[in-house]
Amino acid sequence: MKDIFGLLNGEFFPLLLINTVFLAVLLRGIFFRYSPKRNFLFGFFMFGTGVFLVTHLLQGVEISMGFAFGLFAIFAMLRYRTETISIRHMTYLFLVIVISLLNGVGPLTPVAAAFVNAILCIIVAIGETSLFAPRIFDKKIRYENINNIRPENYHLLVADITQRTGLNVASIEITDIDFLSDVANLQISYRESKQSD
Repeated sequence: MKDIFGLLNGEFFPLLLINTVFLAVLLRGIFFRYSPKRNFLFGFFMFGTGVFLVTHLLQGVEISMGFAFGLFAIFAMLRYRTETISIRHMTYLFLVIVISLLNGVGPLTPVAAAFVNAILCIIVAIGETSLFAPRIFDKKIRYENINNIRPENYHLLVADITQRTGLNVASIEITDIDFLSDVANLQISYRESKQSD
C-alpha cells in the first residue's frame, strides 16, 4: 500500500495551485461579481477543493471519471436537496466539480489543465455578460391605477411604471387583481440599466 508521500507525486502541488487559482477566478472573479453571496462563494470553493483532494488522492486506487462524477453528484444532492438552490447556482456547482475533477484525475499535464481551465473561465465570463444575453430582472409591485391594467392601456401602464420607478421595463404581467381595494399585483421584467455597470 502506497503511503501519502507516494501519492503526492511531482504533479500534485502544481495541480493544487492550478485548481485553487482557477476556482478563485471562477468564483471570486465571475460568480461573486454577479451574485455577491459569501456563503455560496465559501461553500463552492471548499467543495471544489475537497473534490480535487479526494479524487487526486484516490488516483492510486482504480477510479474512473464516471465513478468520480457519480460520487460527488450524490454528495451534492445530499447537501443541497434541503435548501432551495437556483439553476444558476447549480450550474456553478457543476462547473466547480468539473474543474476539480479535471485537475484531480484528468489525463492532463499541469500546463494543459491550466489551458483548459482558462478556456472554461473565459466561456463562463462571456456567458455572464450582456454580449451573450441581456440581463433581465423581475420585480413584484402593487399597482393602484387600476384603469391602466386594461389591455388597450398597456402602453400607459408601461410608461407610468417606467416614469415612477426609473426602470427600463421590458414586460409586465398581471398576477392578480383586487377590485375591492382597486389594486393589482404586477410582475415586471426590466433590463439592467447602463448606470449600474
